[in-house]
Amino acid sequence: MNPAPIAVALDAPDLETAARWASLVTPHVSTVKVGLELYLRYGPDVVASVRGASRVQVFLDLKLHDIPATVAGATRAVARLKPAFLTVHATGGRAMIRAAVEAAPATRIAAVTVLTSLRDADLADLGVAGPASDAVRRLAALAVDAGAQALVCSPQEAAAVRAEVGPGITLITPGVRPAGAATQDQARVATPEDALAAGADLLVIGRPITGAPDPGAAAAGIAAALRRVSTT
Repeated sequence: MNPAPIAVALDAPDLETAARWASLVTPHVSTVKVGLELYLRYGPDVVASVRGASRVQVFLDLKLHDIPATVAGATRAVARLKPAFLTVHATGGRAMIRAAVEAAPATRIAAVTVLTSLRDADLADLGVAGPASDAVRRLAALAVDAGAQALVCSPQEAAAVRAEVGPGITLITPGVRPAGAATQDQARVATPEDALAAGADLLVIGRPITGAPDPGAAAAGIAAALRRVSTT
């Protein structure tokens, strides 16, 4: 049975917990996600620890955003860890995205469009022309033109982004919450089933799985629900 297209966000308080969560969920999901906090606390060792013996895909979510030369150097530094995906901010511009792509040819560079915690009013405060759906679509087109192989957007924009960039780009959607789960600090959310129906390829799910009494069982339950949807 193929693992579900889910990236479990391992936002753990320590390395041992992150590795334990990863071992529990990897029979059921395709990917585990290492974020900025965990990476800064433990460094490159965290990637090997969560990858374990299963060789699960690792999504390194560092959201690099700097001048092109600095991002290229940072990308080369982490490319040796062989992450399946590495994030950069699309707002860094074409040259920065292109520098990351060229620095890590074996890693899919995923450009983050608009953070799922931001609402239209937040974009207005930043001086970004909204609504969020339009800003996401513009940034998605820019990033793909610069060579990005994947995009990060909320599930609410997935259908519009898919129409904009076509079928060859991997769409990664955070802000995915099973029905009834708390949204926490996410503003633009959807259920796993709706996110897949909208065209997402990889669903980022964290606390609904890692915060469950049995993360493995929670991952298995969501994976089973997605399989039921895909076969109907």
